[in-house]
Amino acid sequence: MTNRQNVRRHFASDNYAGICPEAWAALEEANQGHTISYGDDPWTARAADLVREVFEMECEVFFVFNGTAANSLSLAALGQSYHSILCHEIAHVETDECGAPEFFSNGMKVLQVGGAAGKIDPAGIERMVKKRTDIHYPKPRAVSVTQATEVGTVYGVEELKAIWAKTKQFNLKLHMDGARFANAVAFLGVQPKEITWQVGVDVLCFGGTKNGAAVGDAVVFFNRELAHEFDYRCKQAGQLASKMRFLAAPWVGMLRQGVWLRHAAHANAMAQLLHQELRALPEVRILFPPQANSVFAELPPHVIVALRQAGWKFYTFIGQGGCRLMCAWDTREEDVRAFINDLKRLLVQAPTDLDPGPTDHRKPV
Repeated sequence: MTNRQNVRRHFASDNYAGICPEAWAALEEANQGHTISYGDDPWTARAADLVREVFEMECEVFFVFNGTAANSLSLAALGQSYHSILCHEIAHVETDECGAPEFFSNGMKVLQVGGAAGKIDPAGIERMVKKRTDIHYPKPRAVSVTQATEVGTVYGVEELKAIWAKTKQFNLKLHMDGARFANAVAFLGVQPKEITWQVGVDVLCFGGTKNGAAVGDAVVFFNRELAHEFDYRCKQAGQLASKMRFLAAPWVGMLRQGVWLRHAAHANAMAQLLHQELRALPEVRILFPPQANSVFAELPPHVIVALRQAGWKFYTFIGQGGCRLMCAWDTREEDVRAFINDLKRLLVQAPTDLDPGPTDHRKPV
């Protein structure tokens, strides 16, 4: 059997990490005897109640297998096929969902809005709404914000209020892709309600997988009217788990006693440590302020090749260039130190000493 302590932790994605102990323990606890299927079990009910406690609101909660389903089905619930969704130009729902939002909404178009550091410029919402108002244009219906963003930045309360003001002005719904929502809450130090329903968010896709679950995200409707027949959408899309307790139980383990936030805070702290070490190196340029659990940095091309040849895994295609170095709930200080030590060693080697190395192919993140 492989010694888990000797398995290298990488910086490619928080999806690389295993299941956190609390989620694993809850799964074992749920794996006792028989219980009702298709979500009518006590574990699913308890998980949904814990979500409501976290947000201090009577919201509608659904558990699905992954973030693509959560985003696509919830966006489809916000409008009709002739509507459009406004999102940042590098938002995950635009760049990495393989057209799923359009597919599950029967054609709702995704339109791009610009903005610095991965965040939507509120003025861009108004420009897109007013760009055309004729019947030939897919009428804007919703705005989708990514929290934390694709480049590791976080929308603050006031920034979200500014976006909310535009959605109210133009009668748009507000969707939040919260694949790393826990990391955003941990960074801001606010109550979850302060950056969701209190700033106008109608529906949140609350990420569990990247925070320590094996599989499964939660779709949380603060605007409960929009959840009408959402269970049918889930069933039709193959997202109604027959043994739903095994999607829900990890949430119970993670939401009890604030475990989800502790894991997120730890991942953020490891990213901050990595950032501190990287910014001390003159050959490295930090591309975005690290606010969640990732650091975006520009490294010399030959060093990128050398790090990969040394066995390190990380992505270079995400966001707006450079290397994305992602920390997870189980990243350790010694992992960061090991990466930095290799980086320092390779920075002093001449580029001609190194082979070209493999191409960086895109992969799901």
